[in-house]
Amino acid sequence: MKSVSVEEAVALIPNGASIMVGGFMGIGTPERLLDELVRQKKSDISLICNDACRPGMGVGKLFDGGQVSRMIGTHIGLNPKAQQQMLGKQVDISLVPQGTFVERIRAGGCGLGGVLTPTGVGTLVEEGKQKIDVNGKTYLLETALRADFALVHTFLADYVGNLSYALTARNFNPVMAMAADTVIVTAEHIVPVGVIAPDHVVTPGPLVDYLVANG
Repeated sequence: MKSVSVEEAVALIPNGASIMVGGFMGIGTPERLLDELVRQKKSDISLICNDACRPGMGVGKLFDGGQVSRMIGTHIGLNPKAQQQMLGKQVDISLVPQGTFVERIRAGGCGLGGVLTPTGVGTLVEEGKQKIDVNGKTYLLETALRADFALVHTFLADYVGNLSYALTARNFNPVMAMAADTVIVTAEHIVPVGVIAPDHVVTPGPLVDYLVANG
């Protein structure tokens, strides 16, 4: 794990990268990294996140700047700019049931090829997907999701990258920290090793590549 400035962290991300971003409507979202993505004008981003947030908030800032080319997520209903860009075919948006979404990320982090789910059978969701019968019940094969980068926010990080989250801000951050080639973290507080009790560590240090320095 290496400590870097927010400018250095975002400089590592090339145009066209696939990026997972933690958070749920901006809660638990690494805002500093998103602000720097906007400042550095990173483009053609393939975004994997729960939602499109709102204009001016969270990942909504990336839609404001026209920086997203593709998104996989669960809803965009509160971001009219994302909706306009989807309808105008500026952004390819793939909407996934939320449980399926998180399980696909978990599968990517665990080295699995995908998951079997009954969600979506008999609906538009099943179009183009393989169906598998198990004990007389039909399931859809949903492939695993991974990304080049995961941008994660946490409440506490220590000097070797162990992470502990606060309440609902935990949301998608831990699974995304397992499902990307490079994990970049921002933290509310960075503390000495030992301050976080071992049983409070949710994401262990070996999963973290870069910790953005505070201050």
